[in-house]
Amino acid sequence: MHLGIVAQRDNPRAVELAERIRGAVPEARIALDETTAEAVEEPDIGVPVDRMSACDLVVSIGGDGTFLFAARGAGTTPMMGVNLGEVGFLNAVPPEEAVDAVRGVVSEIRGRGEPSVYELPRVVAENDDWTLSPALNEIAVMSPQRGRANGIGLEIRVDGALYAGSRADGALVATPAGSTAYNLSEDGPLVHPGADALVLTEMCARSPMPSLVLGPDSDVTIRVEEAEHAIVVADGRRSEEVTPPTQIAVRRADEPLRVAGPPLDFFAALGKLD
Repeated sequence: MHLGIVAQRDNPRAVELAERIRGAVPEARIALDETTAEAVEEPDIGVPVDRMSACDLVVSIGGDGTFLFAARGAGTTPMMGVNLGEVGFLNAVPPEEAVDAVRGVVSEIRGRGEPSVYELPRVVAENDDWTLSPALNEIAVMSPQRGRANGIGLEIRVDGALYAGSRADGALVATPAGSTAYNLSEDGPLVHPGADALVLTEMCARSPMPSLVLGPDSDVTIRVEEAEHAIVVADGRRSEEVTPPTQIAVRRADEPLRVAGPPLDFFAALGKLD
């Protein structure tokens, strides 16, 4: 049994809980993210997050940002999120239940090889030169600087049909999980996590179209023009700079994220937005 733990950076509570979880499963081989391993003065068990896919289970301790960071390297390995943040749309386990929840999932893995999971879709962006690693929340194509005097020229097509074309700060394609993140801050709609869909939202377009809820297998093509350069960003972290004119294709990724443990109470998390 190989257990990976990723704790929120510079959060003593997260590091302390990581140590408690580690001590509760002495039979497991433990891998900590490099920062946490340094915090507990055991650098030998620290691994880059991108290598956490070698584990049987990855536990994220912190807020949604920590979960997204850990998900970068999880691949198809099941993940569990422990919520130390204020809202926590991706972390279903409260800290006081974390040790028992991890023990339960570890027992499942030891008993039958893998735990019960639910799946969260991811999205991926690509062009002729590169492919970004899959994003759990959203892919955003955007101007390096926002505001009336900036922006980029965009032409957006869905399955080949023209949806929008104007100057804008950018556009994003979000998953249902990501509908509560960047999409919501750009006045996009909330999407229940049980919906099999994607959401397309323009960002401060000069001639805006309403946000569009798409079928899960829709192909979105964003052509960028009228700018020195633009940035394609996955989950606010990984990015590629592009030189217009260029075209970015966005679609649902082949592999979803697999989440172990109790399901998130979506409506309880919504109540924290007030």
